Formats: sequence, C-alpha cells, structure tokens
Amino acid sequence: MQAALFEESGDPESVLKVSELPLPKPGPGQVRVRMLASPINPSDLMFIRGVYGRTPRFPAIPGFEGVGVVEESGGGLLGRMIVGKRVCTLTADGGAWAESAIVDAKKAIPIPASLTDEQGATFFVNPATALIMTRKVLAVPGGEWLLQTAAGSALGRMVIRLGQHFGFRTINVVRRAEQADELKQLGADVVLTFDPQRDPVEDFVARVRERTAGGVKYAIDPVGGATGSAVVDALGDGGQLLLYGTLSFEPLTFSPRALMGHLAGIRGFWLGPWMEQQSLPAKLRIVSEIKKLIGRGVLTTDVGDAFPLESVQQAVTCAQQPARTGKVLLRPAAGSQ
Repeated sequence: MQAALFEESGDPESVLKVSELPLPKPGPGQVRVRMLASPINPSDLMFIRGVYGRTPRFPAIPGFEGVGVVEESGGGLLGRMIVGKRVCTLTADGGAWAESAIVDAKKAIPIPASLTDEQGATFFVNPATALIMTRKVLAVPGGEWLLQTAAGSALGRMVIRLGQHFGFRTINVVRRAEQADELKQLGADVVLTFDPQRDPVEDFVARVRERTAGGVKYAIDPVGGATGSAVVDALGDGGQLLLYGTLSFEPLTFSPRALMGHLAGIRGFWLGPWMEQQSLPAKLRIVSEIKKLIGRGVLTTDVGDAFPLESVQQAVTCAQQPARTGKVLLRPAAGSQ
C-alpha cells in the first residue's frame, strides 16, 4: 500500500514523502480500514513539525482522522461486527494518510449512508471540539456572549452555527477584514477585525467591553500569543477563557490583575484526553449528537480542494494558504461503499 511518511520532524512540504509499505495486519481489538478520505487539520501539520505534544515514532504516518471501509478485523466481537461498514476513524498516533490504516475498533464509528465521504472524513475532530467546548465545558447559556478568535476557520464557523442553534451570541475575531461580511452572512452576531501586529490592544478590549457591557464571560482561543493575551484583558466578571491551540507558537503575556480583578480564569482543552475521561455512554451520546447536528447542517464542514495521496506536498501547501476556503482533503482511494 502507499502511505505518506516522514522520518524526521520539519516543514511538511520538505519531510513528507509517499512510500510503498506492506499491507498492515490488525491486532486484537483492531481493524484495518481502507481509507477513502482524510482532512489536513492544523493538528496534523503540528504533529509533522514535532510541536503537537505527541512525539512521532519514526517513520511516522500523519493523519488523526478520516473515513474508510473496514476490510479486516483482528478479532473481537466489535471488530467483526463492523467489517464491510463505512466508518469515520480516530487514530491518536496518526496513520490516516495512507491507503490502509490500523484503527482501534472502538474508534471506528459507523456512519449512515446519508453522510458523504467529505463529512465522514471530518466527522470528529472539529465538530466534537466545537460542541464539547461550548456545550459541555463552558456550557454557554442562551443569550450570553461567546468570543472566539480564528473565527474564520472550519471550527470557528461551526461555533457560529452552534450559537445560532442553541441561542448564544458570538463575537468573532478575525485578522482580515474581507472575512467579516462572509461570517456575518453565516450568522455571526459581531465580527471584529484584530491583528496585534497593527491594531492597538486597548482599542480591541474597549470594543469587546462595549459590546458585552463590561467584558466577555466566555471565550475560546486557539492562537495564543498576543491575540490570546488580548482576550484575557477583555474578560469580564467571572470570565472563562478556554485555550485549545497554539497557532502562534507564542506564550500568553498578561498581568495577573487581569484575572484577579474579575475573578476570571483560564483553562486548557485537548479533545483526546477529555474524551478518555468520559464513560462509554457519555461518548456514545456525544457521537449521536454530532450525527444529528451534522444532519441539520450545524456541524458540517466546508470542503475545498481534494488531492490524491501522491500529491501530498501540494495538499499541505494548499492547506496552509491564509486565504484558503474550505478544508483540504487527501483521497488515498477513490469512491466509497
């Protein structure tokens, strides 16, 4: 089978290569999945660069999620039950950017025929992160304001639609003014353009406090650095900031009084460890809710370009373009069942 490999950490365009590997055999509790499509997420690119938080075991195959058809079981009732079924896959150590992937049978989730390969490939990472952060961790009430940075991302658009669906209002922070009209048409209540390299932090904080009558109570940030630090300064009384990414690769810098005076707090969120702490019934409820919300158009993913596996370098270049529209997919195999 063919797979995208990297033997050292670095820029994805430089270290990735497509190689021919033996067809893998599933072990006990595992299944082998013929992969149909896999998205290129920021977490995948960070994993390749060696800055994700999980150390690759070289040679490593990227890809934390995707969609495919189960072709072989390594044993166990669950694995045998899903042979032949189309599933979305979760692979904590990567592996989806290949023609076949070995997946824990518990992390191969059967999906309905009504779900396209594109939505199946992007079924979990962004939808689950958006849903869990807003509805489970922060539990934003209807009518309250939620501020999010990187609002033009695929996940950011999901948060906007979740706000519409559940009744909370969103303040959406973007760096480029041309994104504002697009997000407003999507349903964003407020869009603020802010780039800490050119815009005064004090003006940004003042705009947020004006909109929220004193400061925002709920906020999520995947950027960090100066952008995340500005959000800290915009928190109101009892404000909560949830950090779920490090896109800037820079630390937060703020005065402790920004939290002290408002009895505000900062927490981190990482989907994998959070899910591991949940009971099986809780996990099944989350999966069921995601399926329903995708069906209603709330947690759908906008898909852009798709590339064959042999064009992985072009695919990762495309995925990193700042003005890109839609999630970039790799298609290791054509068609679906």
